[in-house]
Amino acid sequence: MQHKTKIDAKKDKQELIITREFNLPIELLFKAYSESELIEQWMGTKVIKLENRDHGSYQFETSHEGNVMFKANGTIHKVVPNQEIVRTFEMENMPIGVQLEFLNFEKITNDKSKLTIQIIYKSEKHRAEQLKLPFEYGLNMAHEKLEEILINLK
Repeated sequence: MQHKTKIDAKKDKQELIITREFNLPIELLFKAYSESELIEQWMGTKVIKLENRDHGSYQFETSHEGNVMFKANGTIHKVVPNQEIVRTFEMENMPIGVQLEFLNFEKITNDKSKLTIQIIYKSEKHRAEQLKLPFEYGLNMAHEKLEEILINLK
């Protein structure tokens, strides 16, 4: 199966560019990244805190059979509804470190939109640690679930 979410990891760079077109209106795609209930559904994680506003913050936690498997947190620097979210992202107890994320939402048609995420890492080494994980596979699965859940809200 071909992945719809594309990851561009150019050699000798500290960044990744992630792109995906969704069969969703831009307003729904933006809600998927800015409303706790939707994030929990498509990411399969618990939203402990989400202040989706300029100078806000967030915390996510994923458990399996009562054991915490994953914790992430960050600061939300800028939010422009249906256009942009700028935030940091850090997974606890991982060698990847803090990353800076620029999420851009673009309207293609009334029922189609595009998400472009630029992630900047502290170093090429930190980015390489991210790419060792099943990152692309997991992101594609999550985005498939996002579209599946939200397409019913159209």
